[in-house]
Amino acid sequence: MSEFLIALGLVFVIEGFFYGGMPSAVKRLASQVVELPESTLRSVGLVAMVAGVCLIWFVKG
Repeated sequence: MSEFLIALGLVFVIEGFFYGGMPSAVKRLASQVVELPESTLRSVGLVAMVAGVCLIWFVKG
């Protein structure tokens, strides 16, 4: 459970870095994401999930 909380904290740090450090770039990116088709967003999300699982598996193995 502690590893999960550490990972969650790291997500908050990374998101905070982008929102706090480059808010205008985040706004531009958000407006561009709205225009993307759902199939593209779904594909990118699935690839990110698989990459994350592979990274965790590699590090833990």
